[in-house]
Amino acid sequence: MTNREKYTPGPASGADVRKDGEKWTLILVRELRQPPEKVWEALTDPAHLREWAPFEADRSLGTAGTLVKLTTVGAGTPQVSETTVTRADSPKLLEYNWGGQDIRWELEPIGRGTRLTLWHNIGRRFISWGAAGWHICLDVLERLLAGEPIGRVVGSDAMKFGGWQRLNAEYAKQFGVEPPDWPPAAPKR
Repeated sequence: MTNREKYTPGPASGADVRKDGEKWTLILVRELRQPPEKVWEALTDPAHLREWAPFEADRSLGTAGTLVKLTTVGAGTPQVSETTVTRADSPKLLEYNWGGQDIRWELEPIGRGTRLTLWHNIGRRFISWGAAGWHICLDVLERLLAGEPIGRVVGSDAMKFGGWQRLNAEYAKQFGVEPPDWPPAAPKR
């Protein structure tokens, strides 16, 4: 069996939400064994992002003011959004917008490792999807940084992956929401 075939996501954990009407912010915390400098590189370098992130970047995200094209991976039709990196304080803080949603990464040294905190604005209806998807992305990132890559698992591939439905349901329960149906139901008239 390959490392990917052996991979099963752990239980939903390390997540919280901040609520502002229908606009919610997912806060996901993960402790990694690698130092902030190594984690920073994985968050900003396009070659590293291609290994774990739900999007591809056409250039580094490591400098504030840089205009970057982010292309969603795993969607039926690739969605491209242009963004400007709003903050890049290496290796502590990274902020940008992806598809109209604010993304903030905070890196805090803990011992020899890093406490990585993701802040992502997601509509209430899809907050459990976002949590489940980022959970798997961060698992993949963790294995990549440990030198045991399993390959990117994102978008519709993640939704078909063993454990995603369970994570979606667990996060929905934690956040007090109903998990969205897949495929999404047609709008009601």
